[in-house]
Amino acid sequence: MQIDVVIPALDEELALPRVLREVPRPPVRRVVVADNGSTDATAEVARSHGAEVVVEPERGYGAACLRALAHLTADPPDVVVFLDGDYSDHPAELPLLVGPISSGHADLVIGSRARGRRERGALSPQQQVGNAIACHALRVLYGVRYTDLGPFRAIRWDTLQTLDMRDRNFGWTVEMQIKAAQRGVRAIEVPVSYRPRIGVSKVSGTLRGSVSAGVKILWLLGRYAWS
Repeated sequence: MQIDVVIPALDEELALPRVLREVPRPPVRRVVVADNGSTDATAEVARSHGAEVVVEPERGYGAACLRALAHLTADPPDVVVFLDGDYSDHPAELPLLVGPISSGHADLVIGSRARGRRERGALSPQQQVGNAIACHALRVLYGVRYTDLGPFRAIRWDTLQTLDMRDRNFGWTVEMQIKAAQRGVRAIEVPVSYRPRIGVSKVSGTLRGSVSAGVKILWLLGRYAWS
């Protein structure tokens, strides 16, 4: 299988070298870093470590992911892996996510930080509470059982196209899981390791970011359930 990695990144010049060095090649064909309006040397660092760089000046996790996917369209992979650029995920665990897809047992695999080995302080209290609430809502509203909305995930390219992803900021991960449930996508979780990120989170690191993300996630859960 052709496997490409997408890394949305905003001011991650310190963390990206470690992330990119640990991406396993093979099986990964290429890495696309979506520079989301960085004011540091994120783009230069990414290129110097062998990544392709696209620029999305509109701030937002989803916007960066969509820009990277547009870049892949000319020569799409079989599987896309989404990975954060802050070194909180363990890129070397990528085969754990891709394995169930390559063996034909799943089309979407979510890396669950709740089920894996998590270092002290890696997930803030607000992240843990938010995940628990969102996963409970997914079970009640859509009949699917998840323990996490983790960013480290793998999905078949063809499956991703059927989801018609649209969210441009905080709701990207939950939108994917909602639409996968609505469309009957074969989705599973696998435990993944998680560690404290390098630098300060642009979302969970601030009260405003945490509240905005929580409101957006709950709004999407209700919106798609209603529709």
